Amino acid sequence: VQLQASGGGLVQSGGSLRLSCAANGDFLSIDGMGWYRQAPGKEREWVTSITPGHTAYYANDVKGRFTISRDNAKNTVYLQMNSLKPEDTAVYYCNADIHVRQYIRREYWGRGTLVTVSS
Repeated sequence: VQLQASGGGLVQSGGSLRLSCAANGDFLSIDGMGWYRQAPGKEREWVTSITPGHTAYYANDVKGRFTISRDNAKNTVYLQMNSLKPEDTAVYYCNADIHVRQYIRREYWGRGTLVTVSS
C-alpha cells in the first residue's frame, strides 16, 4: 500500500493550492484520512482529518481557510487550501488508516509535498 501525494508548489500569500493523495495497493478499505504538516525547524502537526462518512475536523489555525474532502471510489483525499499565509509553508503529509486484511488496520503516510507561501 502506498499513499501518493501531489499538488504542492509555490504560491503568493492569499493564494490557493489543492493537494491530492491517492491510496494504491492491495487493501480492503480506508478508515480515516488526513493531512499533517511540518514546517522548517518544527514538529509535525495535525492539520485536518476526514472520516469515511465525510465528517471533517480541522486545526484551529486552518479552520475556515482549508477544506478536506475525499472520494471513496477513488481512494483519494484532497486538501483545498485558500487564503494561504507564509506560516502555512511546510511539507504536507497525507495519512490514512487502512484495513489491509480482515481485523488488520495499519497507518500509512505519504512522502510529503512541499508548500511554500511567499509574502
